[in-house]
Amino acid sequence: MAFDFIYSLAKRYYHLWYYKTGVWQQTTWMGVHTLKSPMDMWNYQEILVSLQPSLIIEFGTHQGGSALFFSSVMRQIGRPYMIVSVDIAASGISEKAKSDPNVRLLTASSSSPEVRKTVQDLRHNFPGPVFVILDSDHSKEHVFAEMVSLRDILVAGDYMIVEDSNINGHPVLRSFGPGPYEAVQEYIRKYPQDYEFDFERERKFGFSFAPNGFLRRL
Repeated sequence: MAFDFIYSLAKRYYHLWYYKTGVWQQTTWMGVHTLKSPMDMWNYQEILVSLQPSLIIEFGTHQGGSALFFSSVMRQIGRPYMIVSVDIAASGISEKAKSDPNVRLLTASSSSPEVRKTVQDLRHNFPGPVFVILDSDHSKEHVFAEMVSLRDILVAGDYMIVEDSNINGHPVLRSFGPGPYEAVQEYIRKYPQDYEFDFERERKFGFSFAPNGFLRRL
């Protein structure tokens, strides 16, 4: 009992320290910023190896570090794949990301009909499992809209990560307001049969930037 309490406190305070010191803002992959937790990134590569996806959908490109990371892992897996990474701004994307032949960059809102149509087409062209990561606008409304836009595209066995559900006091940035965590809650209330939580995966390395955000499509 005492160990569980100490363990819970340790996870929480390390998470707070890691976030508030800005270490996550200094994390890079091959010299390109990723703005992610290395523990999550390690988890993602394990999921990719297990899932063997043919298509990765990333909402929120930033500089393209995570797209490059996913492409590096997929290249080692060795099966045909495509990564589509969507962001409303293209000015900060690195040349490395732009030059990767398996990364398709879209400048658009991730919840737009254009993006939805592109994802639908790619799903047909790259049959097989899909890995999705939502990491763009973190407002509750936007994340919920992203999830709904993909609802009839994803199928059983696909995997979704809802990033940055740690904000709005889960446990960081208490003043942010409803965000990804609350979007997942609302989605699950409305569509309870769509996903199951992969808590074992989420908690594997002690803490995650995506609490309640590791979702397996049913």
